[in-house]
Amino acid sequence: MKQLPSIISTDPLADTPEAAEHEEGAELAAASEVRDFRIGTAEHGQRLDRALAVLVPEFSRSYLQQLIDAGMVEIEGRVVTKTSASVHAGAVGRIELRPTPQSQAFKPESMALRVVHEDEHLRIIDKPVGLVVHPAPGHWSGTLLNGLLALDPRAALLPRAGIVHRLDRDTSGLMMVARSRQAMDALVALIAAREVRRQYLAMAHRGWQGARARHVDAPIGRDPRNRLRMAVVDLERHPGKPARTLVELLDGTDQGCAVRCTLETGRTHQIRVHMASIGHPLVGDALYGGAPAAGLARQALHAFRLAFVHPVTQQSMEFHAPPPPDMVQGLSEWGLDYNRA
Repeated sequence: MKQLPSIISTDPLADTPEAAEHEEGAELAAASEVRDFRIGTAEHGQRLDRALAVLVPEFSRSYLQQLIDAGMVEIEGRVVTKTSASVHAGAVGRIELRPTPQSQAFKPESMALRVVHEDEHLRIIDKPVGLVVHPAPGHWSGTLLNGLLALDPRAALLPRAGIVHRLDRDTSGLMMVARSRQAMDALVALIAAREVRRQYLAMAHRGWQGARARHVDAPIGRDPRNRLRMAVVDLERHPGKPARTLVELLDGTDQGCAVRCTLETGRTHQIRVHMASIGHPLVGDALYGGAPAAGLARQALHAFRLAFVHPVTQQSMEFHAPPPPDMVQGLSEWGLDYNRA
């Protein structure tokens, strides 16, 4: 077989010039595995890349196409470099595999996770600032999913290791995680039916004006001017979904305010987008118009309360998590009392 290039990327976003990523790719490429396979009746007549996607499911089809192009696949002793070549039942072959960050993502990694509640069916996790929830380009390891796989072997049997909703990397606070498929399906249904009460503490720029409670009812979709952001959109002109947030003032000064946000829907970056749309971007949230202040360089957002009816026992559940030290310090620096009703 031909020598495989030192780095093969499965995602264009991962193909960056940073030295650290280059070194990681080179290290992964150094560890290869030659795997034998046999074309089954179900794959008879299919394209080679499609058949390999079934026979080697832990690798993406685009990555397998790169291996074929690089001469890493043999069938009946002959190197095949055409991805569209037809395969026939009973043919034997071999492929030289190089691990990618994506293929290595779903592995257990021990980490200190704060478990607020645990029973046979679910866990409540208090996620720290900086912890990514799901593996993704740039974060193929060290995620909450990796930690859950190490914490509970049963998590490997569940989609996304039982994660039913997410928090942004720099948002802290409470998350539900299922421990059984029954609980997972039920929790997803509860969220869809808006029967899970999720409340957040946020610290925002500018002094509060008007009524202490404000319902923000504004649809959210991908920002048509910047695809890396979300935005309030006009549904007649741009794709999006309805989004509703109840924002209540806890305390305020001329510099800014502490607010309690209750999600009535669950859109990507919902609180961050809605707060920016009413003129109060979150402290530290540069993506949506905020700026570092009061010692906070990340968005000042914390999921402090979670309430729902247990999907199996039908018991009413309610959990609280105090804000992390950096947010407590920031609120104190601005003289904001987040415990004020």
